[in-house]
Amino acid sequence: MQENSGQDSRLGTAPLGKLMVSLALPSVAAQLINILYNIVDRIYIGHISGYGDVALTGVGVTFPIIMLISAFSAFAGMGGAPLASIELGRKDYERAEKILGNSAGLILFFSVTLTFLFSAFKTPVLYAFGASDVTIEYARGYIGIYLAGTIFVQTALGLNTFISGQGEAKTAMLSVLIGAVLNICLDPVFIFVLKMGVKGAAAATVISQAVSAVWVLHFLTSEKSVIRLRKKYIRLKPEYIKRIAALGVSPFIMQSTESLVSITLNTGLQKYGGDLYVGTMAILSSIMQFIGIPAQGVTQGVQPIISYNYGAGNKGRVKGTFFRLLAVNFTAMFLLGGIAVVKPGLYAGIFTGNEQLAALTAQVMPVYFLGYLFFGVQSACQSTFVALGQAKVSVFIALLRKVILLIPLALILPRFMGVMGIYRAEPIADFISVTTAATLFAITFKKILRDMDKSGKIGEDKGKEK
Repeated sequence: MQENSGQDSRLGTAPLGKLMVSLALPSVAAQLINILYNIVDRIYIGHISGYGDVALTGVGVTFPIIMLISAFSAFAGMGGAPLASIELGRKDYERAEKILGNSAGLILFFSVTLTFLFSAFKTPVLYAFGASDVTIEYARGYIGIYLAGTIFVQTALGLNTFISGQGEAKTAMLSVLIGAVLNICLDPVFIFVLKMGVKGAAAATVISQAVSAVWVLHFLTSEKSVIRLRKKYIRLKPEYIKRIAALGVSPFIMQSTESLVSITLNTGLQKYGGDLYVGTMAILSSIMQFIGIPAQGVTQGVQPIISYNYGAGNKGRVKGTFFRLLAVNFTAMFLLGGIAVVKPGLYAGIFTGNEQLAALTAQVMPVYFLGYLFFGVQSACQSTFVALGQAKVSVFIALLRKVILLIPLALILPRFMGVMGIYRAEPIADFISVTTAATLFAITFKKILRDMDKSGKIGEDKGKEK
């Protein structure tokens, strides 16, 4: 079990700056590649001759379901991977493998359950999520095929975090790269050559995710992995599920509430504006994903450093990693978000050939992204809370921006401002949540560092299961 333990030791010994770059760059590339699954689909679909704009709106309505599927994989993967990294820091490889096995068991359970429920009720769910009689055909066609690959999506996304969590960022990147390149190649074939339209885009995605899932499973069961996925540990154990759930609920909320936000915004836009306004949200959500890529990639790349050194009781490396993470995340999101505010047409024209849709999207984009310029601060604080096992405060921050602020604002503001109130809800929620997260982090992080001085190990997870 420990013959490959030297692979993870550099997390605690390698020069910090060089280590962060070596882990962050492949992770950023992986995030960029991963986002292409949805963005490339939407670009191709938006340019289908004759009905691309309507089809794009229909596929945009499926976004909440896709985000929910990803959220459950994050619950299992991002809830378990930091815990496994902490155990690697403590040199407890068996417990790390038990965490991996229980996370895999959760993914199997979630995949079967979600596939059945969404397949059985997809039509009423899609109408509830903002579909109209015009767009329902395209929404139902896309998600019907996508749901068949739920097990592949969750395995590829959820278990890949355990590869990056042991410091194998390049391998984690390759697992995403293989599927994304295949998806980009298959999309035009299925959509245009075979004339399958939106169903072809979904089929290309499912096949690509299946290949990625096989790659991830192969690595985690091989001798190259520091911790291995073993059948005997896949059986769910309450003591491990409890720990995974406590930490996984934060990234789950962050992603699942994205689905709830999408539902709220789409239904509001349908009510106050119509299909064209719902179409703008399909584009805006894709752009928001793109802008967040550097921060998400850097975060995923450096989280194992924080978790490992937290487990090892190395205060200096924990502190140094966070402040570097904060600087990179803020700079990247401010610059990329600034383009959306200053030159919105550069983004809008990529996704549609419909001049009316592109013009409307460019008009509302500066308002929608104004607060997102500063979101790199919250991203750094939130991810560090998760890496350190601080479940309660990370859950609150995850809930604050979307559930406590954005959704109520999106419901209230349009009553006074019309459809523009929906777009203005986003920057207001962003400003308040970023300020709150930064304040809470400053207070909590000082306490964490003091505790490390006293005991060398901190956090809500100090003991071992009995």
